[in-house]
Amino acid sequence: MSKIIDLKNTATPDEWNDWHWQIKNRITSYEQLAKYIELQPEEEAVFKDKAFSFRMAITPHYLSLIDQSNPYDPIRLQAIPRIAESHISSSDMADPLSEDADAPVPGMTHRYPDRVLLLLTDQCAMYCRHCTRRRKAGEYDAPMPKENVDKALDYIKEHKEVRDVILSGGDPLTLSDERLDDILNKLSKIEHIEIVRLGTRTPVVLPQRFTDSLLTILKKYKFVWLNTHFNHPNELSEDSCKALAKIAETGIPMGNQSVLLKGINDNVDVMKALVHKLVKNRVRPYYIYQCDLSEGISHFRTPISKGIEIIESLRGHTSGLCIPTYVVDAPGGGGKIPVMPNYVISQMPGRVILRNYEGFIISYTEPEFAIQDESKYRELCADEYKSTEGIMSLMRGKKVAIGPAGTKRHQRRNHQ
Repeated sequence: MSKIIDLKNTATPDEWNDWHWQIKNRITSYEQLAKYIELQPEEEAVFKDKAFSFRMAITPHYLSLIDQSNPYDPIRLQAIPRIAESHISSSDMADPLSEDADAPVPGMTHRYPDRVLLLLTDQCAMYCRHCTRRRKAGEYDAPMPKENVDKALDYIKEHKEVRDVILSGGDPLTLSDERLDDILNKLSKIEHIEIVRLGTRTPVVLPQRFTDSLLTILKKYKFVWLNTHFNHPNELSEDSCKALAKIAETGIPMGNQSVLLKGINDNVDVMKALVHKLVKNRVRPYYIYQCDLSEGISHFRTPISKGIEIIESLRGHTSGLCIPTYVVDAPGGGGKIPVMPNYVISQMPGRVILRNYEGFIISYTEPEFAIQDESKYRELCADEYKSTEGIMSLMRGKKVAIGPAGTKRHQRRNHQ
């Protein structure tokens, strides 16, 4: 075996801290990777498999965080492909969340009533092995064509119910400062847009991206929020923590979306350490996602019961601020469904039986029921009362029943 090279010896400090250098020098081939890390048989097998499709690209920063002595290091498992990715299980799908089916214009998904997802690029700083959007990520390493962005912005202008825009990709922070500034500026001129969220993993894999220039741009736009994606406490490196501090000091609110991954963070102690470290760095744990049904990642999936166990281990055992919402992003475009332990044991008219995190069981006596006149709320919150989709249509008396459209009875009713 040839001698393993220390990755940090390949660059000057100025180069290492330059995000452009990090992108340019990503590790993308077996020959490069083998210089810096001793590969395991299940990793080497990937590079012998001509049919293996989802590309590899690892920033020097992220690769340098791997514990070389641990073949199951959590950072290694997220960065270096293994032959298990070539297995496509019977439940796997190319687009499990049906993002393309809900795309009114290319590259934008409009699923929920008041928000849209806009994919500004297919490039990421690093291609995570558990990527849910692997059907698109890294296909061209290029921004969305300007004409497609303009079509998306025109759609947003026309749909005044949209108040929240999520910019994702790929990773939107791989765009140049100038391109990002231009898009944010155009969004800022759309009167009904209240929030723009940047979905980015750069604080994890490319913390060098948070230059003074970028932060000056982001600070201009008071509607900007940043959602990042730390999955393990080891990812909160010194450089990542410095980047988070710089972001926090600009006043940009930050949330974190983790994915529950077998062998990486499917452990109550690991997840508690992660959320504590995030909050210490002024990042609010936002979601834990059940791993999606994307092709080639079934080896990362855990039972849903594991996520419930993790929430059980957090609720009451640590600050409420540290507890994310565990969700299953439903296949077929059903959206995020929160899943949690059962705290309601039983109920009857006037009384609900509850339990706490210790197993302490209590009876809560409800007030006597009286129909409340809600007309005053309709006057104060007129727009809120326009929401009558799904279950809300039943709760607000607009419908008496809702049901699936594909049943034979539905087809007979509609003479199909």
